[in-house]
Amino acid sequence: MAESMVVVNGSQVSCIGHDLEDIPDFLGIKYGELARRLDLSFNQLKSLTGLKVFSQLEELIVDNNLLGNDLQLPRLPRLHTLTLNKNQFTDIEGLLENLVEATPALEYLSLLGNEACPNQLVSMDKDEDDYQRYRFFVLHKLTTLKFLDTRKVTQWERSEAQTRGAFMKVVKPKNDENISDDVKSESSSTPYNPLPRGSKDAKNHKGVFTKCRYVYYGKHSEGNRFIRNDQL
Repeated sequence: MAESMVVVNGSQVSCIGHDLEDIPDFLGIKYGELARRLDLSFNQLKSLTGLKVFSQLEELIVDNNLLGNDLQLPRLPRLHTLTLNKNQFTDIEGLLENLVEATPALEYLSLLGNEACPNQLVSMDKDEDDYQRYRFFVLHKLTTLKFLDTRKVTQWERSEAQTRGAFMKVVKPKNDENISDDVKSESSSTPYNPLPRGSKDAKNHKGVFTKCRYVYYGKHSEGNRFIRNDQL
């Protein structure tokens, strides 16, 4: 991969939309100590093992990749912002346990567009109660979060998460075998995309954290926006 595909702006490093299956070695060698913000969105990543050399990383955006339930992040002690929108997570318990150990400073997390994030943007079978149970479970595991997906974490949610979040795990029903081949074919040929399309422009792509009930996010959106401490 040519280094010309990498966009660097100070301590911000972007390598967007190049169908990468792994994080290139040269990226860590050249920018591992420099990068505070790394955007690897719109690739084909299934693992993030190459992140171990990014010891100073504070923000990581890996939206629109192929990351799944087996994802293991290396220890990133300074990381406070992580967006994993539109990947392939169906069960997040393993991810959350990994984040507890690997990202002790994490404050902002977004999992929109994954099956494990059960809101009506992903499936019309889900409702607000499903989404709230998911939030309780995540907040029970990640007690330092200030923002989850599109919403600021409230004191009430923290209290509820501490009391009953452990019992709120969202379980995926195993009913695929009851779906006809015709229905599966139709679904796969016209997949529902819950998030808007966003730019693959490495200079414009950002993360999303806003104050709204649901957010339409994705490939051609204006971009992700982070809410900083001084804006809370």
